[in-house]
Amino acid sequence: MTNNLKIALATLNPTVGDIEGNARKILEARDKAAQEGADLVVYSELVLIGYPPDDLVLKPVFQRQAMAKVRRLAKVTGDGGPAMLIGSCWAEENGRLYNALILLDGGEIAAIRYKHDLPNYGVFDEVRVFRPGPLQGPVNFRGVRLGVLVCEDMWYPEVTECLAETGAELLVVSNGSPFETDKHHERLNLAVRRVKESGLPLIYVNQIGGQDELVFDGGSFVLNADYHLAFQGRCWQEQVKVLSWKRTEAGWGCEKSDVHPYGEGYADIYQAMMLGLRDYVEKNRFPGVVIGMSGGIDSALSAVVAVDALGAERVHLVMMPSQYTSQESLLDAADCAAMIGARLDNIPIVPAVEAMAQMLTGAFAGTEPDSTEENLQSRIRGMTLMALSNKFGHMLLTTGNKSEMSVGYATLYGDMCGGYSVLKDIYKTDVFGLSRWRNEHHPRGARGPAGQVIPENIITKPPSAELRPDQKDEDSLPPYEVLDDILACLVEKEMAFHEIVEKGHDAETVARIEHLLYVAEYKRRQSPPGVKITRRSFGRERRYPITNGYRNARLRDLDA
Repeated sequence: MTNNLKIALATLNPTVGDIEGNARKILEARDKAAQEGADLVVYSELVLIGYPPDDLVLKPVFQRQAMAKVRRLAKVTGDGGPAMLIGSCWAEENGRLYNALILLDGGEIAAIRYKHDLPNYGVFDEVRVFRPGPLQGPVNFRGVRLGVLVCEDMWYPEVTECLAETGAELLVVSNGSPFETDKHHERLNLAVRRVKESGLPLIYVNQIGGQDELVFDGGSFVLNADYHLAFQGRCWQEQVKVLSWKRTEAGWGCEKSDVHPYGEGYADIYQAMMLGLRDYVEKNRFPGVVIGMSGGIDSALSAVVAVDALGAERVHLVMMPSQYTSQESLLDAADCAAMIGARLDNIPIVPAVEAMAQMLTGAFAGTEPDSTEENLQSRIRGMTLMALSNKFGHMLLTTGNKSEMSVGYATLYGDMCGGYSVLKDIYKTDVFGLSRWRNEHHPRGARGPAGQVIPENIITKPPSAELRPDQKDEDSLPPYEVLDDILACLVEKEMAFHEIVEKGHDAETVARIEHLLYVAEYKRRQSPPGVKITRRSFGRERRYPITNGYRNARLRDLDA
């Protein structure tokens, strides 16, 4: 009987679809674990094919290639080194496809377990591509009965209960759990529940990295049967950690190791923004990014995040002044670019604006200037930035925030142009908060400079699109602290009209914001992807119909 084990937790950053590249990462982690005498390496959910694979996993040739690679990886374990518990897709002869956790040991596939609870909410759509696996007993590994769970299996008691009743000695959970604010506490609380219900220690291995809108924070951990953390990995970085386990009369226990504090608030959000952008750019092989600078806070924060994620040499900033651009904005943009060390070019759009006005003189005859002329300026800027992107290959990073996108305060084919957005799920009040936080902190792993990186004047001056004389955002919108609270009530909390008014908000303002939120859906469908931060991000998580006759505010008398 085995009384001592060394188990490695491999927190890696896989790329969806890159079977060969992911396999190299898997083997590199195994080699590192072998040097420390590991018996077993545990990897994250679907680590071989990347998570989430979406409909790519439905491609038969992709399934065959993944399964063939699993078999080749199994042969590697015939060298007497560590076994591997890896995540991958697995198709049975009847064509049923599963999200699987596969034990490779002694040169062969020693066991396969299928994910039982398939999430089908929020950003998850696994019911679309996988079949749910049956409830099964533990896996026998060198005399130890491992209770294997895949991510969502830990969120409900059924799988743990089955494993405990069939003799599991240790719970091992392989995860692809994306970041959200306060998500770590939820994961830890659920893990404690499973430990309490089963009386068994628990290993939790999560992946790290960005995948389109999603970003994964890692943070792998181990709970002993007494509910205490034996290990808490550092978040936001890859890590292979070998931990020592010992069997006693009370069962298996992990020796105490590092317990790193988990990040909170803006520190975590900023890391998510950095990692999400870095992986989107690098995994899609862009040489860098181009950003339109306005002298305002959104473009300034976007530029700072880009420099922190990629390095100043890969960030190209462009100021495109019009006749309404203030000297203050020109100076603020230049100061910010100098602080972060990024290149800033100045391309005035006045000649293009005048040319467009001349071209449309006949078509617009008899009309008065309105938002059409304002939007032309934004679209000329978008066209200019896309031309630079096409010519030099840099991805255009759009700079709109969640407050603006919620109510449609953005121009299609103008400031909405771009391939990615780091502020897509960040409300304007948090844009201010993050800017102040970054001026006071240098994030771990940031490639930009420490110290002040956003001029104080950019943070304190009233926001303006500068598309007409003396324009201010609050000419068209409520103060952002009011707007953002109403939006959070409508988007994240799905509150009824009367509940929002009872919080102290003006009824007509709530009705107007709700109307804007609904009618802007068609714009949001055409917006680029961006880092998911909150529990309810636009895109794959909140999908309202564009054609939508429902209005909560209209029903307020019935609802009260």
